[in-house]
Amino acid sequence: MRLERLAVAHLDAVAALEEAGQVHPWKRATLARALADDTLEVWGAWRDAALLGYAVLAWLPFEAELQAITVVPHVRRQGVAGRLLAHLVTRARQGGAERLLLEVRASNTPALALYRQYGFDEDGRRRGYYPPVTRGGEREAAVLMSTSFKARAVD
Repeated sequence: MRLERLAVAHLDAVAALEEAGQVHPWKRATLARALADDTLEVWGAWRDAALLGYAVLAWLPFEAELQAITVVPHVRRQGVAGRLLAHLVTRARQGGAERLLLEVRASNTPALALYRQYGFDEDGRRRGYYPPVTRGGEREAAVLMSTSFKARAVD
């Protein structure tokens, strides 16, 4: 598996992956803007010519934010998301971010476990943030998480 920074030329592959991997996928225009935005880094995980997953890192003043991470369903739980996440944690740390933020559906237990494995702690919750997964279902909480890169002061 190789990681590569993605560009607008990868839009078709990213849009197809997003459509296959998300219940509420980002619109094609949103993906195109993300791929063209200089304040974002979109990284893809490839096996041969197949895009297996992608992740979006946003640069903020003093912080970075994981805005999206998606893996095609048939290769989930095979280390693709972990490889992308490890890369973005390194990018954020090396880029001078004090911490890396993210939010995730409260029911996404595999993602929550992965984020905790990489040192993320829960900072809070936004009740009713995500739309229902199924028609007629209830809105779902977003779990806010972060990992800090700042050295902690010693008493």
